[in-house]
Amino acid sequence: MMMALGLYVFSLTTTAYQQLQRQTGWRHPSNPRVGALPARQFVGKGDDTITLSGLILPEISGQRLSLDALRLMADSGKAWPLVEGTGRIYGLWIIENLQETNTLFFRDGAPRRIEFTLTLQRVDDSQIELLGSLLSTLGNILR
Repeated sequence: MMMALGLYVFSLTTTAYQQLQRQTGWRHPSNPRVGALPARQFVGKGDDTITLSGLILPEISGQRLSLDALRLMADSGKAWPLVEGTGRIYGLWIIENLQETNTLFFRDGAPRRIEFTLTLQRVDDSQIELLGSLLSTLGNILR
């Protein structure tokens, strides 16, 4: 397992990503001042975005259906916990965008090569909030 988004597992048999990019921002709005540079004030965290890029070669590794599963997850509008295979917890994330490029086709039109880019956006504020959400979800599953 490379990473899990909710119950979806990124691996060689599903969707192996070759690149993980993370962009984190912090907000420092400015206020204009007469005769001086604008004053800036730190007001908190900004957006946190992860972009996973990869390649699916259905003859060798990965499946087309894996991208359909990610689309269904995105359609739900829910936030999902993102956990790395090492055990690192990233927090709760929504699927913001999924881009797919199909090339090198078989006679029936099925692609031999599928490149994908998945954009995730963090929606929780802290690990404490994540643990509460996970405990609530576990409680619902056990009922």
